[in-house]
Amino acid sequence: MNGASREALAAARERLDALTDNTSVDVAKLAGELAAVTALLDREVSLRRVLTDPAQAGEAKAELATRLLSGQVGGETVDLVSGMVRSRWSYSRDLVDSLEELANTADLTAAQKAGSLDDVEDELFRFGRIVASSTELRAALTDRAATVSAKVELLRGLLGGKTVPATERLVVRLVTQPRGRSLEAGLESLSKLAAGRRDRMVAVVTSAAPLSDQQKQRLGAVLAKLYGRQMHLNLDVDPTVLGGISVRVGDEVINGTVVNRLDEAARRLAG
Repeated sequence: MNGASREALAAARERLDALTDNTSVDVAKLAGELAAVTALLDREVSLRRVLTDPAQAGEAKAELATRLLSGQVGGETVDLVSGMVRSRWSYSRDLVDSLEELANTADLTAAQKAGSLDDVEDELFRFGRIVASSTELRAALTDRAATVSAKVELLRGLLGGKTVPATERLVVRLVTQPRGRSLEAGLESLSKLAAGRRDRMVAVVTSAAPLSDQQKQRLGAVLAKLYGRQMHLNLDVDPTVLGGISVRVGDEVINGTVVNRLDEAARRLAG
């Protein structure tokens, strides 16, 4: 996001943090209501443009948002959205993107308050691996001709009672409201947002065999020292790597697998 939108989102994050710090606020309900407003503004382009029109006074836009949302969502959601439309946005789409981020952050905050944020991170990663290994499942979840109810029923069969409630809500929202993103990109974005709740980075670790607790702790400590931040390790087992490990942090890959070493040796011999 560019300057104005970045500042507006930063202010909205602060207001959300203040709300979720209040023990009387139902954070999961707040997340659902923010998601509903996101869907509304994603669908109603003309309304979105009016609420982000720089030629209109901020107070007038806030009053319009209040009139539209009052009675439809709770007071906390109305106040938060009204505050957001008072701000200036570089592009109208940035308002919707920011609302979506706040909805997801609220769900992650609910998980954090319940002590299950680590579970959410792990479940998002595992779900991504399940989707990656099943072309039929991915096709069913991304089929534009399939109804929302059919996708929700499929996801609840997969996740219902087997994951933290926040995980199910996040995945259902992503699948039913993809907003132009691929499923993989959406899951990666959610993983990064979850890690950000603890100011951690995400490292995807692929090894030939499961790592022991001691190996995971040692690897986490090495990566934390290397990157200057705590790491959340998403662990994947792939026997085809033969041995060693491959670590991906963002776009950077640290490859120490046997296959990689053999390939490197072959390149040197060929040279």
